Amino acid sequence: MVKIEIDKKLTKDKPIEKFIPALVFIPLIQHAGKPVKPLVKVGDYVSLGQKIADTDAVISSPVHASVSGMVESIRNYPHPSLGILETIVIKNDGEDKTEHKKILTEEEASKLNSKDLRMKIREAGIVGLGGAGFPAHVKLDPPKPVDTLIVNGAECEPYLTADFRLMLEKTKEIVKGMKLVAKILGVKKIYLAIEDNKPQAIRAFEKENRNSEFEIRVLKSHYPQGAEKQLIKNILKREVPSGKLPFDVGVIVHNVSTLFAIYEAVYLDKPLYERVVTVSGDCLDNPRNLLVRLGTPVKDLIAYCGPLKEKIGKIILGGPMMGMAQYTDEVSVIKTTTGVIVFGRSKIQSFEESFCIRCGRCVEHCPMGLMPAILSLASQSHNWELAKEYGIFDCIECGLCGYVCPARRNMVQYIKQAKAILSKK
Repeated sequence: MVKIEIDKKLTKDKPIEKFIPALVFIPLIQHAGKPVKPLVKVGDYVSLGQKIADTDAVISSPVHASVSGMVESIRNYPHPSLGILETIVIKNDGEDKTEHKKILTEEEASKLNSKDLRMKIREAGIVGLGGAGFPAHVKLDPPKPVDTLIVNGAECEPYLTADFRLMLEKTKEIVKGMKLVAKILGVKKIYLAIEDNKPQAIRAFEKENRNSEFEIRVLKSHYPQGAEKQLIKNILKREVPSGKLPFDVGVIVHNVSTLFAIYEAVYLDKPLYERVVTVSGDCLDNPRNLLVRLGTPVKDLIAYCGPLKEKIGKIILGGPMMGMAQYTDEVSVIKTTTGVIVFGRSKIQSFEESFCIRCGRCVEHCPMGLMPAILSLASQSHNWELAKEYGIFDCIECGLCGYVCPARRNMVQYIKQAKAILSKK
């Protein structure tokens, strides 16, 4: 792990604001797993939170309308990570008309069993909001018993402060989400992981933890501290074996934003149709933390946080280390969008990749103990079996190898390519 420039000061003191667009473009894949199929057609009127797409597949997650209004079209549209994808376009009528919601009291919520809670979470379309997008109801039904829940409030990526603001402004709700997940999993041990550069969040949870229902672990603000396998190792001294998952060592890790969404689904009967997103970067005049409706075009957010100080050089969805650069500002916010980072042309530096000089820096800094240079060279030479032999699927794609490489090698891109090809074999 390394200490890197974080640039969180641009938005860390900016309270969460609401942003509601005129049109939403809602793609049918916003999660890990099978795509969903439309339940509506062009010309249909939909209410806020109405389920508009679903599937019978186990590993999948339904999609809901993020505004009320008319379904304008169902067509192919740019997706943040999957190229062009089928998308439901809804014109916002500005009414936010919703279906009847059943708000639960503490007593009513306490009567729900694990199966009931998982079903509510499934029907609300909740996935891992830290970026992975794995359906939460599946993750909360592990094939092996677990004894520990780790709540991830590290938010180690530069620029991103959405989780930080959520921890400050929705502390009580996150704690309620924690308790719901602990009940589903049947665990007694709960750890909240926060980096030491977030003292206000630490104090907020200390105040809320009067009965010591969970333990706060303050971690050094090093990247990639927020990776789940790193958290498990740093907090519990357990190491997830190669090819295994956290439940194999008795642990489930959930992001604070996911826990807040679970709270809203159970207590407020609210599907996942909006999330907090950091919109930041050096060329924006007014960077902000925004509560954004899913399907909001990125160009609308950039315009709202403008004016631009200079021409845009790069747009990244997510953090600058693990996020994905976009080829167009037409893409929309999806469930896994943690941030929209906008860099001006003067900030972008172009480097020419050169040959690996065998310095070993990538090996030294790899948080997973891999050999990124070997993995990237195997991918370049299409030696997929060698890449597999050297544990390519254990790579968390944190980008540290490329960050420290003096030869400026695009190792993560090569590794991603190999993983994609091997996944199809």
